[in-house]
Amino acid sequence: MEIRVLRYFLAVAQEENITRAAQVLHIAQPSLSKQMMELEQELGKPLLIRGKRHVTLTEEGVLLRKRAEEILALVSRTEQELTTDERQLTGTIAIGGNVQPSLLRAAAALCSRYPGVSFQFYSSDATDVTERLEHGTLDFTTLLAPVDTARYESTLLPENSRWGLLVRTDDPAVEKPYAQREDILNRPLVMHRRSALQKEIAAWAHTRPEGLNIAATYNVIYGSPTELVQSGLGSLLITRDLLDAQLNPAVRFLPLNPPLETQYALVWKKHAVLSRAAEAFLAILQAQ
Repeated sequence: MEIRVLRYFLAVAQEENITRAAQVLHIAQPSLSKQMMELEQELGKPLLIRGKRHVTLTEEGVLLRKRAEEILALVSRTEQELTTDERQLTGTIAIGGNVQPSLLRAAAALCSRYPGVSFQFYSSDATDVTERLEHGTLDFTTLLAPVDTARYESTLLPENSRWGLLVRTDDPAVEKPYAQREDILNRPLVMHRRSALQKEIAAWAHTRPEGLNIAATYNVIYGSPTELVQSGLGSLLITRDLLDAQLNPAVRFLPLNPPLETQYALVWKKHAVLSRAAEAFLAILQAQ
């Protein structure tokens, strides 16, 4: 596959129409159609479902779109790094995960010193951001500790996250200021899907993950989780920083007691060759 053809395919996927994609690319529509058919023949898989007015992606097409985005982003970053004047510090630093205030302060300090540096923040779950970290389309990502030290380098951030239980206000547990071990063990739970975090919470409750009644798991929660709790599916185990400052009156957050806190860590691939801009950012962060 040529980089040029991947750009063509990505344009078709984004426009959902070969004619419009050809206009964006400034090439003839028959030529673009031929390129797409040749790409499908080369891969031996159908990539596009061609309708009268628009095209949609097959399952293989969806996968190629994701990989094409990663490949083209990596090509662009590599070209930028190789053509940068060594006397100047420029480039884009890509950070995934839940961006913490300490990272923003370090980013602001770096941009103040070097206006040619910019940042790209990418929000997604731990599986997606670590995959992008492995592929090189992210320089760093944030993860809740503990971190797999066999695969990643990391530095702990100053932000702590306190775990607690989000329950409905008609739950008998709201009569207490905290959630304790017995409150965790005697109810269905909605928990983060990371096995390391489940083990950490189970250890806090003096049990094994199998001893917890896990009704459902989550990777990223967007918006308010009130409906999730109100549905009766289970009480939500979550860190307070992931919730709105002002909670919906239908739910209440009960911090775990004794306290269970988890730190965020900034993570990068072990033995990765960081750009000069990324190294400068890391130095500022660690100094702060």
